[in-house]
Amino acid sequence: MILCGGKGTRLREETEFRPKPLVMVGGKPMLWHIMKLYSYYGFNEFVVCLGYKGDMIKEYFLKHDESAHDFTLRLADGVREIKYHDKQSLGWTITFVDTGLECDTGSRIARAAKHVEGDEEFLVTYGDGIADINVTQLLEHHRKSNKMVTVTGVKTTNPFGVLEIIDNSVVSFVEKPQSRDWTNGGFFVCNKSIFSYLDASGSCVFEQGPLNRLAREGQLGVYKHTGFWQGVDTLKHLEGINALYEKGDRPWMVWEHKAHGGWE
Repeated sequence: MILCGGKGTRLREETEFRPKPLVMVGGKPMLWHIMKLYSYYGFNEFVVCLGYKGDMIKEYFLKHDESAHDFTLRLADGVREIKYHDKQSLGWTITFVDTGLECDTGSRIARAAKHVEGDEEFLVTYGDGIADINVTQLLEHHRKSNKMVTVTGVKTTNPFGVLEIIDNSVVSFVEKPQSRDWTNGGFFVCNKSIFSYLDASGSCVFEQGPLNRLAREGQLGVYKHTGFWQGVDTLKHLEGINALYEKGDRPWMVWEHKAHGGWE
């Protein structure tokens, strides 16, 4: 389940024209990169929770084959035929759920609950964070922990220089150090019992009431990820990710990584 309904106001330069999950990273929407990560580890069934400009996300996937491949279009005698050239199927099954324009994260999950089928667990993430997380190891960690929910913890970079001060003198200065604290990096694993902690009213914030309650009850576990992670909240974040892509430094694109450590 991918939460794609927010307005992305801190990235207004882009989100004025498109939903944040469709912001481009290396010529592909950020949402595509997220789904490719899950697909690499064998997870190919997605529930996409829509809100702000959700029709644009539907349209992207409805027209994906035409935009991603060369094709021949035959229009004759009332017949419309399309022949794709060198087409490679993504192999994804995507359920699009309109969860509302003004809706918080917990309520979006609750409103999409009926589309979660199959096993006891399901995976949840945001539509604005990319990482090189090993999703298989994340799921295995969750199962061993016997927790209701597992959140991926990451250590982000402090955007400011940090001073160590003794007696009004700076004894050390570190520009943009890595935080000592663990931060919510998304990439959750949830047991279906989480639905009893949520409501579909629109005002249920997953990261507040439900997760705080789980923490108090000892039912919130953490998977510590020390590899690459980047939330794309601002234009600076987006420019930084695209700069890495252009340099060929693409650690989140695990599906392209060759055995010898290079990139396709």
